[in-house]
Amino acid sequence: MSDIKNIKILSSLEKLYDSDKMPATEYNGFSMLRNEKKSFQLAIEAEAECEAQVFYESTVKGLRVYTVEHIRSDLPMAKGADDYYRFSESGYYPDLLLPSDGTLKLKKGITVLWLEADGALNDAGLHRIDFTVGNKTTGIDIEIIPAELDFKDFVYTCWFHTDCLMSYYKFDAFSDEYWRVTENFLKTATEYGMNCVLTPLFTPPLDTAVGGERPTVQLVDVTLEKGKYSFCFDKLDRWIEMAHKCGIRYFEFSHFFTQWGARKAPKIMASVNGEYKQLFGWKTKAMSKAYKEFLAVFADELKAYVEKRGLRNNVFIHVSDEPNFSMILSYGRASSYIRKLFDGYKIMDALSDFRFYKMKLVPNPVPANDHIDKFIGNVEDLWVYYCSAQNKHNVANRFFCNDSVRTRVIGYQMFKFNIKGFLQWGFNFYFTRYSKALVNPFEVTDAGKEFPSGDSFMVYPASDGTPYHSLRLKVFYDALQDMAALNTLEKLTDKKSCLDIIEEEGKHNISFRDYPHSDTWLLSTREKVNEAIKKNIL
Repeated sequence: MSDIKNIKILSSLEKLYDSDKMPATEYNGFSMLRNEKKSFQLAIEAEAECEAQVFYESTVKGLRVYTVEHIRSDLPMAKGADDYYRFSESGYYPDLLLPSDGTLKLKKGITVLWLEADGALNDAGLHRIDFTVGNKTTGIDIEIIPAELDFKDFVYTCWFHTDCLMSYYKFDAFSDEYWRVTENFLKTATEYGMNCVLTPLFTPPLDTAVGGERPTVQLVDVTLEKGKYSFCFDKLDRWIEMAHKCGIRYFEFSHFFTQWGARKAPKIMASVNGEYKQLFGWKTKAMSKAYKEFLAVFADELKAYVEKRGLRNNVFIHVSDEPNFSMILSYGRASSYIRKLFDGYKIMDALSDFRFYKMKLVPNPVPANDHIDKFIGNVEDLWVYYCSAQNKHNVANRFFCNDSVRTRVIGYQMFKFNIKGFLQWGFNFYFTRYSKALVNPFEVTDAGKEFPSGDSFMVYPASDGTPYHSLRLKVFYDALQDMAALNTLEKLTDKKSCLDIIEEEGKHNISFRDYPHSDTWLLSTREKVNEAIKKNIL
């Protein structure tokens, strides 16, 4: 083991690229609440390729260990982006986390282990983990505080694409394997904060080329016999039961019109007088008589189903995703009709032009974090989203090339501005842009050089039908936990006391664009929050 040069504990915010040297400072410890997961890293520097075993002694139970693997990116950052990122060149970036038993094949240079402690598996109090690799040792102190994160009624959805799972694993829709793999991926999503799932009543008309189509994943069976519609909700029943089992509380129903303006109907399959065929799609105008009549009948049936299951307050209705102002006429007509059909339901769409809300075309807008300022203070239950376009003005995002603080800071931002929900479009999107072709996400991470790597998926598909985690999955969950810890402190004190901590008594004025670009600030601020919680419960 003479090849082991150095080992060092690092925080979860460090991203070590192949060209990086070992950081000068070491991460000595942290505190966490009882129902929290917290991560850190162990960096091992070797002078030559060698095999090694990581040994550790600890009072911490259930420690998860992963190796941090570097994954290819041909498009780490789109043109015109700001300058707050690590690299813009194609190359290999740390992202994939592979479960490890501590037996390692070290490369020359730095190999990194990712470790995750789960407060729920351990007693409150002080804990210690000591690591040994070869003749090098180091350790970290962890304090578990006897208080719990308060997520309140925050809603988090990251769009879940079962057609991508079908295409990658090559199984049929609604087969036994479909349900097994879908449940595996959904369990991971909920374990890391997701409590709302995009539910494909009909195949979602998202990121689909005009005239193209995505694999059919329609949960509602439609029958048209002698001019009359009937619907079977058996598959939807199974979906909801599976989702509840995994921990999902909310369901956002797939969009009733195509993306970017609501000009056409989504793909809807039906048994028509005994023949299974496509009933509506790209050839169907959004406000055609036939589609409006279908929606009117379906809306009544769907509302009766939702009411029977007691889900009235737990479903979200979508019209069309991300319209811009040039599409306001088509969107307005579609929105007006959907609001009439689903009066009293929560109707929401991702859009960033305040004029849509001002004109009362969407009751619950979800603006992007670089356009949210006009909505703050004007929308009661305000959500926020980001996607590939949010690469300017230093706003939070989750690209490979972003510093992890840029991914995690959104927790503080959402707390300050009373954000009620977060939406992102790609939990497991394994297609190229417009869903034209399947990709291998271990090799193509940018949807065919269209979306910056990190935008289109948070997990990788393992061969056994379970998801491998990414470090971005963990870091974003840290953001949600930061927000929840501030909720806990606010309940013990007040909002001003919380803001005084994260803004350091007025030193900073946190917004979605402005915040300290500092790992130290973010980590030390969270420790101050935890210390204030501890002070107020003891």
